[in-house]
Amino acid sequence: MLEIRNLTKRFGGLTAVDDISFRVAKGHIHAVIGPNGAGKTTLINTISGLYRCDGGSVWLDGADITDIPTDQLVYRGIARTFQNLEICGGMSVLENVLLGFDRYMDKTLWPTLLRSGRLMDQERRFTERAMHLLELVGIEDLAHQKAHALSYGILKKLEIVRALATGPELLLLDEPVAGLNPQETDEVAELIRTLVADEVTVILIEHDMRMVMELSDWITVMHRGKKLAEGTPAEIRNDPRVIEAYLGGALK
Repeated sequence: MLEIRNLTKRFGGLTAVDDISFRVAKGHIHAVIGPNGAGKTTLINTISGLYRCDGGSVWLDGADITDIPTDQLVYRGIARTFQNLEICGGMSVLENVLLGFDRYMDKTLWPTLLRSGRLMDQERRFTERAMHLLELVGIEDLAHQKAHALSYGILKKLEIVRALATGPELLLLDEPVAGLNPQETDEVAELIRTLVADEVTVILIEHDMRMVMELSDWITVMHRGKKLAEGTPAEIRNDPRVIEAYLGGALK
């Protein structure tokens, strides 16, 4: 589904992503792991159009999408979450999710100004869909609360739900369970399984190695901007290079 070809991203004299290549199979959970500073988030930022690459290319379903801006990639079926929350705190939980439906909404001038019946019907449909998504993660009872008043764990779930509202075929998750307790981590992991069963492909950046090993179909390991190894969870778990560079005792 997705092919990364010799992707490179530099910041001055620092090469954060160095000639990376890998493929992501449709319907898979493809994890990208590595130590802090390995270049994982920079890789996701470059794939998702937040950064312009300095070399290489990104291909989605056989089409070159290199350097297409994030707001255009959503129309190609790509959505993402962020390592640091990007939630609109002054808006309600429901309003945050409704932002994700923007690509589907009629934004022409006169129907909007006149609050036409067709527009009102559209808003009702999207509100119903938003509530359904909130039910998936068990926070529908918080729909009308302001986001700034909620816990970090709830906001992590909310960011995933808002990304889902765009109707993605490819979802990029940047540390979706960072800062969550074990129960919340299990809930997010189950949600990711549900998404894949519903034919969403996932690229997962995560430091929780137990979750990565349980969820992933394929893993790419980065180290100092380069691809160190890739393979199944079993292969990565037993790769001496990966153990030395990253895993160590994390799985014991």
